[in-house]
Amino acid sequence: MTETNIETLIRDLVTPLLKHPAALTISQEDGGRYHQYIVNVAQEDVGRLIGRQGHVAAALRTVVEGARSRRSNSKKVRLLINDHRH
Repeated sequence: MTETNIETLIRDLVTPLLKHPAALTISQEDGGRYHQYIVNVAQEDVGRLIGRQGHVAAALRTVVEGARSRRSNSKKVRLLINDHRH
C-alpha cells in the first residue's frame, strides 16, 4: 500500500469548501506525539471550513486521521484550523 501525502489530502478536501482557495496555506509542525497540520484560510472562509457546531471540521479530522499510516511507530495526525482570533 502506498503512503498517503497528508498535506495533499487536506488541500484536496478543503479547496472545494472555500470561496477564496488562493488564500489557503497549510503548514506542518512535528511535535512529540503528533504530526500537526495548521490550515490557514481567508477570514471569511473560516466558518465554511469549521461548519455548524464544528461538524465539517470534525469530518475533516476523521478522514485525515484515517488516512495516516498504521505502522506501530507512526505518529498521530492533528489538524488545526486557524480561526484568526489569536
